[in-house]
Amino acid sequence: MQLFYTPDIDASNPQYFLSEEESKHAIRVLRLEAGNEVQLIDGRGSLYTALIHDAHPKRTILKITSVSTEFEKRNHYLHLAVAPTKNIERLEWFLEKATEIGIDEVSLIITQRSERKEAKTERLNKIITAAIKQSLKAYHPLLNEPLTLNQLFDKPFEGQKFIAHCEPGEKFNLKDEITHRAVI
Repeated sequence: MQLFYTPDIDASNPQYFLSEEESKHAIRVLRLEAGNEVQLIDGRGSLYTALIHDAHPKRTILKITSVSTEFEKRNHYLHLAVAPTKNIERLEWFLEKATEIGIDEVSLIITQRSERKEAKTERLNKIITAAIKQSLKAYHPLLNEPLTLNQLFDKPFEGQKFIAHCEPGEKFNLKDEITHRAVI
C-alpha cells in the first residue's frame, strides 16, 4: 500500500488532487494506475484510504473511500529540544528516528557551545515528512525554528520537563521520575 502526505486535504470533500510532485511519484515512479488503492495522511491525525480515479503524472485525481481520524493517537505529548550538531547528517538521522518512534515536537536550541548556529528547517521538515510516510504516522511532528535555551525555558509549557546531560553528579532514571497523570 502506498502512502502520500497530503497536508491540505479536506475530509468533507470526497475527491482529492495529488500535488504535481506526488502525482509524478505515484504514476511515473510507482507506476500506479486508475483503480489502485492508496493511503493518505494529513499530518493532523487522519488516515485516508482512496482509489486512483484519474492517473495523470501532473494531477492525479483520487476518490476518498474511508477516513480514520485520530489514527494511533497517543495519550501523551513528547517535545524534545536538541542542539544541532556540527555534522548536519546526525541531526537529520535523529529527526528521522524520533519521528519514527512518535515524537510530537522538536525544538532546535542554540547553546553557548553550539558549533552550528543555524539549521535549514525546510530541508529538515522534508526529512520528517519522509519519515512519517515511511513509518505510517498520521501526525507530523512540529519542528520549531532555532532558539536559545533561555527562549525555550521562557515558552509556556504545561507538563513535566526533564534535561538529559553528561555533567558530573547524581543521575536519575527517567522512568522513575515521570509522574503519570490521568488523561481526559
